[in-house]
Amino acid sequence: MPAHPSWLADNMNVFLYSTLVVLAVFFRKGCHAALLGNPQVIDMTYTLDDTTVNWPNRKPFRLTDTYRGYHSKGFWYESSSYEGFEHSGTHVDAPAHFCKDKWRMDAVPLDRLMGPAVVVDVSNKTKNNADYTVTAQDFQNWEEKNGRIPDGSIVLVRTGWGQYWPNKHQFLGTDTTDTSLLHFPGIDPEGARWLVQNRGMHAVGIDTGSLSSGQCTNFIAHQILCEADIIGLENVANMDKLPPTGATVYALPLKIGEGSGGPARIIGIINNPESGGGRDEL
Repeated sequence: MPAHPSWLADNMNVFLYSTLVVLAVFFRKGCHAALLGNPQVIDMTYTLDDTTVNWPNRKPFRLTDTYRGYHSKGFWYESSSYEGFEHSGTHVDAPAHFCKDKWRMDAVPLDRLMGPAVVVDVSNKTKNNADYTVTAQDFQNWEEKNGRIPDGSIVLVRTGWGQYWPNKHQFLGTDTTDTSLLHFPGIDPEGARWLVQNRGMHAVGIDTGSLSSGQCTNFIAHQILCEADIIGLENVANMDKLPPTGATVYALPLKIGEGSGGPARIIGIINNPESGGGRDEL
């Protein structure tokens, strides 16, 4: 027998009230208190605004048509329109970005966007070499100190370039639209190939504008990773706040239909805050 409409209405009200109470407690106490073990939560995302460092010859992010004020009916109201390049700011690269017939943004499985974090710090090698590319030996050296890169992990390459955000000239090597002037570290094709052939990570991220170095013109590292269905994370912030191991990363991009990528909110969760961030430079 179908439920009586009044019963449904009464119980729906109870359900909605309970939900609101739970959310109120969650936000009042803070998200840390709502997570088991009270872990440290790190925001690894740059704000999308008019200071966002964008790829030189692509449309910058714009927030327009903003309405902020009291509506004629008396309530406060805000709304805006936004436009820009898929790969603006902190973002996710879908495999289709550099490989035909691979996952586009709306097809990327959720489990590929989360996993235990591995932070490979090469910042000591990039200090005097903006064009440094991360090699297979760098990854092997990291494993000698920290153990094997686990399957299903998110491998984050820390070059130290985050210190330059949002200075476009320092971060990209140029503040012009001439891509031949780009200078920033990336992953060497040999390093990307070693990862794909020997390890089973879900994603590879970096704190620069591209997984491929600034002076790379054929994006071979991208092609190798995309062909293997490895998700890319670029312009990742605050890598220095994560330990070499022991954190978990979640990358939540806009689910853009047929998109090759999309802006993302990336967060790191350190399950044992006492371990701190720290670095393990190669």
